[in-house]
Amino acid sequence: MKQAARIQKQMEDVQNALAARTIEKTSGGGVVKVVAKCDGTLASIKIDPQAVNPSDVQLLEDMVLTAANSALSEAKEISTAEMGKVTQGFNIPGLV
Repeated sequence: MKQAARIQKQMEDVQNALAARTIEKTSGGGVVKVVAKCDGTLASIKIDPQAVNPSDVQLLEDMVLTAANSALSEAKEISTAEMGKVTQGFNIPGLV
């Protein structure tokens, strides 16, 4: 039980650290910048005003989607790796 309590505390500490850790990705040569947190949420999206072309909204949407997916994917990889360090050696369904 002590070991389970220790692991739970470690997991909480890692989750808190992941919520504060961010990943920044860009697309369109830096025209779109997305910052994702390693807890799986987006922190911000910045778009260069010069990228806003009313006649080509699809391109801007694609750039936002590309940067967001890239940031969230890397954030998930980091989260999985960090949580794996805590649960290493334990077969706990749903944690890793």
